[in-house]
Amino acid sequence: MSESPVAPRHVYLVDGSGFIFRAFHALPPLNRADGTPVNAVLGFSNMLYKLVGETDADHIAVIFDASRITFRNRLYDQYKAQRPEAPPELIPQFRIVREATEAFNIAQVEMVDYEADDLIATYARLARAAGAIVTIVSSDKDLMQLVGDGVAMYDPLKQRAIGPDEVREKFGVGPEQVVDVQALCGDSVDNVPGVPGIGVKTAAELINTYGDLETLLSRAPEIKQPKRRQSLIDFAEQARISRALVELKSDVEVPVPLADLGLRPSDPGKLLGFLQAQGFRQLASRVQTRHPGAVPTAAAPMAAPSEAAPSAASSSVAPVAIASDTPQPPAQVEKRYELVQTEADLDRWIARAEAEGVVAFDTETNSLDAVLAELVGISLAVAPGEACYIPVGHVGEAAAGELNLSGAERPPQIPLDTVLARLKPLLEAPAVLKVGHNAKYDIQIFRSYGIEVAPVDCTMLLANTLEAGAHGMGMDELALIYFDYETIKYKDVAGSGKSHKGFAAVPLEAARDYAAEDADITLRLHRLLKPRVGRERMATVYETIERPLMPVVAAMERAGIKVDRAELLRLSADFGERMVDYEKEIHVLAGGPFNIGSPKQLGEVLFEKLGLPGGKKGKNGAYGTDAGILEDLAQTHDLPRRVLDWRQLAKLKSTYADALVEQINPKTGRVHTSYSLAGAATGRLASTDPNLQNIPVRTEEGRKIRRAFVSEPGHVLMSADYSQIELRLAAHVAGIEALKQAFRNGDDIHAMTASQVFGVPVEGMDPMVRRRAKAINFGIIYGISGFGLAQQLSITPAEASEFIKAYFQRFPEIRNYMDETKAFCREHGYVKTIFGRKCHLPGIKDSNPARRAFSERAAINAPLQGAAADIIKRAMIRLPARLAAEGLKARMLLQVHDELVFEVPESETERTIPVLKEVMEGACAPVIELSVPLVVEVGQAHSWDEAH
Repeated sequence: MSESPVAPRHVYLVDGSGFIFRAFHALPPLNRADGTPVNAVLGFSNMLYKLVGETDADHIAVIFDASRITFRNRLYDQYKAQRPEAPPELIPQFRIVREATEAFNIAQVEMVDYEADDLIATYARLARAAGAIVTIVSSDKDLMQLVGDGVAMYDPLKQRAIGPDEVREKFGVGPEQVVDVQALCGDSVDNVPGVPGIGVKTAAELINTYGDLETLLSRAPEIKQPKRRQSLIDFAEQARISRALVELKSDVEVPVPLADLGLRPSDPGKLLGFLQAQGFRQLASRVQTRHPGAVPTAAAPMAAPSEAAPSAASSSVAPVAIASDTPQPPAQVEKRYELVQTEADLDRWIARAEAEGVVAFDTETNSLDAVLAELVGISLAVAPGEACYIPVGHVGEAAAGELNLSGAERPPQIPLDTVLARLKPLLEAPAVLKVGHNAKYDIQIFRSYGIEVAPVDCTMLLANTLEAGAHGMGMDELALIYFDYETIKYKDVAGSGKSHKGFAAVPLEAARDYAAEDADITLRLHRLLKPRVGRERMATVYETIERPLMPVVAAMERAGIKVDRAELLRLSADFGERMVDYEKEIHVLAGGPFNIGSPKQLGEVLFEKLGLPGGKKGKNGAYGTDAGILEDLAQTHDLPRRVLDWRQLAKLKSTYADALVEQINPKTGRVHTSYSLAGAATGRLASTDPNLQNIPVRTEEGRKIRRAFVSEPGHVLMSADYSQIELRLAAHVAGIEALKQAFRNGDDIHAMTASQVFGVPVEGMDPMVRRRAKAINFGIIYGISGFGLAQQLSITPAEASEFIKAYFQRFPEIRNYMDETKAFCREHGYVKTIFGRKCHLPGIKDSNPARRAFSERAAINAPLQGAAADIIKRAMIRLPARLAAEGLKARMLLQVHDELVFEVPESETERTIPVLKEVMEGACAPVIELSVPLVVEVGQAHSWDEAH
């Protein structure tokens, strides 16, 4: 390299290795024509092109890691030991990224035994010594210790600068103290041990108090908190080792002098040849525009039409047209969002969507209740960065506070009826795939206007199919995870709390940016996630369970269920009167009045005034008074038992008797719950607003609430419930032959278990013995401990442990299943159901024993609960069509774990029951042949309680 003719003024140091990984995970899979993966190369090339075109730097270098083993591994042999190997699709891209750097004619540096971060630290020091300012192109937290005194960082994906204020926001200290904070809190990614029990917040607090690590360690005995104090004393040397690991070396004898990093012009022909060889047509086109006479020289262009296009999974509906090198993080693509206010513009967008064959869509409404909601606007996206917003229900902002918005002055909008008439053929077109996020809601909205949207993909369900349990499935969170992109938040445009004005009052330009971005991000997520479903062999779960369930659940939500208002009001009054009676009795037992609903006052009465044993104060200084504590105390005093009775009635009154009256829909006279399709890692549906899955059924008082759920005149409610489905699945999955045979014979499974485990005959068995066997049967599949079983059966933990030990001795297959399942989960981070659903459990390797044990218990149960969820979903999908084919008018209203509730004409009950049983009991076929029979119990009555 020739020496730079001038001293450096501004030096750009690009963290090449860090950016490769970010680009790889941010962009969807892309292959060039010969099949080589190039998505990280594309992201890297886009970044370099933008950087070189916009920077004022006169010196620039891309710094790479030479290898995973460095001098830090000699300091601590476990350093980065837990880091997984690079994904196979990324490995070939390391070499191509270096070729890209060469094609851009930018200096690149790497050095054996040192990390890229050490080279960056050294060049930063050299540049500052030469009087230059430094920009480190990275968002890596490990580099933040270098910020300050002429050194800043720049995140190219988020397009934001990182200075001392941003460092302090992240670490709670300035850059000069970052190393000390990292030494204390450690780094699980790099396996830097730190000090157990100390996180970033605590570490910052300590360093701000004591100044630096060594001062803190020398004064550790002064720390007031005993656990924190002991950890600092016991792990002082570990903290010092951690500091040595995280502190960057700035005195490396770099192989390339700073002077040789001068910015040099690229050879347009060579760069074009490289870009065209990868299939990066759009980027090559931009280079060609900037250098019109350039001719590719380095490599022959590849003209295959599918070059560098993401590999798409097969779809049973509409083909997904994905253009070359376009699916990129939002920060890297120009956003062209349009406000559609004329019919001509609307027709143009519809034509574009029809031509593309796939369109992302989203609705903006005036309510989260899909049954009551009215349209405010609709957004469409047809390509990354190309989206529009069609307002249909906006009012003037000045009228936002008025009760009657219909008369407010409206900004220019196409009439709603016109918009819907134009959109209906597109939204119902079988050749155009519609993509939504939480599309079930949007399906319902359009259904209320007479539009049946189909075919539909849902990016929330795609993400949940691939990574359930690993993270949340909200669009904002997914945008941050996959694209490292912060979306516009609803509250930022519509306000929140007292300042909430509703979306109808949001100015059109702000509404456009928010709503169009939603559709845009949805489209990008689809391009990223849909191909993975096929590659990762999750198509069965998504295409045969999750996707077809959407319209079924939407119809169920819209149907709702009738609630007897008068009965709820009667129950509310009854609960209230009895609460007063309990309150009087409690006050007598306490020797005076107090607020029963106050845990603090209750604790003082129990443990100070009455002197009951076992009182323990929490961090807030109040005694613990949860249900478990009161149950124990109830063995020795009447007051805790009466408080439990009072609490039960208070819960039933407020949560159900009173709340359900308010949730009766004024249009339909029914209650319409909402089901989350991605609310649980196991695939179970979750009911909200109101939650109808948590109504207590094991107590007489709780069952009274279900009596208020009734059928319409001339109909009955029919409950179809899988019997012991998780236990049956455990027998099948674990291969427990004795249990399988008992299920085949139709035996009393709990009595049989008691006979096998405790050696007593079934005939004349003590009911308590059967109860113990039942508790073990169900407890085992939830990973119950001896302590947990002891609490359930009111026996000693030692006795409970002996019961569990005897169970495992009689059924060793269940122990093998548990051990193998936990081992699989530790290796892979997830477990699978018999249908292939993945349930991720990131806590399985947690250093905290309690969190790790919780994940291990979840790992045991998740394949069983998840399979049960898959089975009932498969039944739900098949039932509407089968009922219709039989000429039956039964409507599915509710799903509560293993139970389905239908409203059935009284004249059709006899014909409906065998159809329900046949479909539900055969739901596994043809994918899985269970070694035990599924049994569905069906009941019918005019109320839900009597039907179940």
